[in-house]
Amino acid sequence: MVRSPALVLIGPAAVGKTTVGELVAAQLGLPFVDLDEIGERYYAEIGWSIQRLVDCTEQFGRVAAEREWEPARAHAVRRAVEDHPESVMALGAGHTSFYDPDCVASVTSSLAPVPNVVLILPSPDRSAALAELRRRSLRSKETTWISAGHDFLAEWHDDVGTRSLATDVVFTAGNTPQGTAEQIVANILQRNRLST
Repeated sequence: MVRSPALVLIGPAAVGKTTVGELVAAQLGLPFVDLDEIGERYYAEIGWSIQRLVDCTEQFGRVAAEREWEPARAHAVRRAVEDHPESVMALGAGHTSFYDPDCVASVTSSLAPVPNVVLILPSPDRSAALAELRRRSLRSKETTWISAGHDFLAEWHDDVGTRSLATDVVFTAGNTPQGTAEQIVANILQRNRLST
């Protein structure tokens, strides 16, 4: 039997995956894993590091660096899923959004055994969602995620591959992090009742 995380949270940067994930994990009595926090050791397994990303960004620009970093991110997803069964896991925005079809296939395969992959978005309205994500990004990371005219927030929000991974979509508009966590848990329990 394949053992996987009980829940994986995905979505754009600044959407609240870590905050909500910690609350959901507490409600479910499961450990919480943030791939952004532990990814470095998995990137290193195939010769990548955050410093290499910084160096590539300085030399070639953020867009090119992100594209070159894709195989390391896909590898990190696979390894984290293997290493952290029965957990609640948050994947950073770039860990589900890829241009390389091999990386898309790898992450799709890695997450296939996970029963609950929840995409968190601020709003069903794209403009409102991007405005909220940009506001949060400026407040928490002091960035708009626009680099050389490329809008990473829009890329992550619109990514078809990310959306195809989701078993559920939850919108945070008008809800607190605690309320969002409770909604996710309720959805999981409802789905489990329907499947038995």
